[in-house]
Amino acid sequence: MSLLVVDGVHKDFLGRVALSGVSFTVAEGECVGVIGPNGAGKTTLANIITGFLAADRGAVRFRGARIDGLPPHEISLRGIRRTFQLTRNFPRMSVLENVLVASAAVGMPPARARRRAEELLEALTLASLAHEPAGHLSGGQQKLLELASCLVSDPALVILDEPFAAVHPSVKETIQQAIVRQKADGRTFLVISHDLGAFAGVASRLVAVGAGRLLADGAPEEVLAHPAVVEAYLGGEAWIR
Repeated sequence: MSLLVVDGVHKDFLGRVALSGVSFTVAEGECVGVIGPNGAGKTTLANIITGFLAADRGAVRFRGARIDGLPPHEISLRGIRRTFQLTRNFPRMSVLENVLVASAAVGMPPARARRRAEELLEALTLASLAHEPAGHLSGGQQKLLELASCLVSDPALVILDEPFAAVHPSVKETIQQAIVRQKADGRTFLVISHDLGAFAGVASRLVAVGAGRLLADGAPEEVLAHPAVVEAYLGGEAWIR
C-alpha cells in the first residue's frame, strides 16, 4: 500500500484553476520530486496535502486514511512534516531552541529531543551556530534550520517546498546529502522544486505538473524528455539530449 495517495485533487481560486484532477502516489522510502514551471500548482498541492488549503474535489490519503480536510496540526501529528518556500523559523529563539520547539510540539521526551537536535545540527553544518538567534542566519542556513526542525521528530513523510531556491551551492549540496542519508534510513520525501538539476542522484521518480495538470510521472530521464514537460518549460525546445 502506498504511503501517500493524491487522488483527483482539484482546486481553483475565484475561477482560476490551480489544480485539475491531479493524481499520484508515493511509496514508503521513496524520494519523489514534483517539478513544474512557476505557477504550475506545486505549492498549492503541498498546501492541500498538509492541510493549509482545502481541495475543492478529490482526496488525499496517508497510510490508507483520508487526511484531506484535517487541520495542519493533526496532519503533522500523523507523521507528515513540511518546509515552506519562505522559511518560518522563530527569529528571536536560538537555532537549537527552534529545533527543540518542533520536537516539543509532537511530545518528544526532552532528553531524546536534545540528542536528536544536536545530531541534526551537526549533520546540517549548524552546530557552531546552535546558540545564535535564528534571525542571524543567512537565507540558506534558515532553510537548513527548517529542515532540522522537520526531521527532529522522525516523521514518516517530509515535504520540502523549494528547498534549493536561492541558496549557496554548498547549502544545496548539504540539503541533497541530507535527503540521501535520510532516505537510506527509510525516510520518505516529496520534494518540490523548479531546479531540475537538483534532483540528480536524489529523486527516484519525478511528477511533473503544468497549468495545474499532471503532465508526466515516472523515472527522471523519462519525465524530463516527455514532450509535455519540454513544452511546459521551454516551449518545445528540449533541454536535454
